[in-house]
Amino acid sequence: MKKLPLTDADTVIFTKMVKKINFFASMNMGLLEKILNRINYYQYEAGDKVCRQGDPGDTFYVVSEGRLKVSVREAFFLSRTLATLGDGDCFGEMALLERKPRNATVACEADSKIFVLTADHFDQVLAENPSFKQEISRLAADRRFELNQK
Repeated sequence: MKKLPLTDADTVIFTKMVKKINFFASMNMGLLEKILNRINYYQYEAGDKVCRQGDPGDTFYVVSEGRLKVSVREAFFLSRTLATLGDGDCFGEMALLERKPRNATVACEADSKIFVLTADHFDQVLAENPSFKQEISRLAADRRFELNQK
């Protein structure tokens, strides 16, 4: 994993991507700019693990470029693939609120560039914006309901 500089073009890409995600769609531009100030951008190589099942859930990710595999360990040596992620996909949004252990491993199948937002940085933005915190809590409750129905 290599940290990349975040260019103006990258921030435009990130903004377009997160506006399509329910979790961030209700953000006004001012709030999004505060989050942009806390975003990191990383290059991962094929084979790198972005996060592992059981790791602390404390980071949200948006795939800028690449292909990633989401899998769960079902037995000591066996794992099952749940999904493949690509450009514009995200994972870990619930980690921003709940900080529960990761329930899957996400590994790069190809070289990938990923935007990263830690829960601590997200908390800083929420502390500055109480009304947005209420909206995020509502969206999180909706998301938990969706996940429990699957």
